[in-house]
Amino acid sequence: MDKKNALRAGALAAGTTLMMLLMSAPALALTPDDGDDPGQGLSVIETLGLYVVAPIGLFALIAGLVWVLDGSSDREPRRKPGGKGQGKMQGPDQVRAS
Repeated sequence: MDKKNALRAGALAAGTTLMMLLMSAPALALTPDDGDDPGQGLSVIETLGLYVVAPIGLFALIAGLVWVLDGSSDREPRRKPGGKGQGKMQGPDQVRAS
C-alpha cells in the first residue's frame, strides 16, 4: 500500500473513532438521571463468569451440538482442483463412452 492510501485509511479510521467518541459521550455521564435506581455492582467472579465463561460455554455447547449432530462424516474428502487423478475416466463408477 502506498503512502497516499495509508494516509487515507488512517484519516478514515481517526474520523470514525472521533465520531464514535462524540456520539457516546452521553453514555459516559456521571450524573444520574431522574428515576435511576442502580442495583449492586457485580463482583470480579460474577463479571468473569458473565462476560468470559458464559460466552465460551455457549460457544462450546453450540460447536459440540453441530459436531455431534452433523451427518456428513461418511463423505470422502474432496480433491482439490488440479490434483492427482483430475480429468481421468477410470473406475467402475465412471460411464464408458461408446
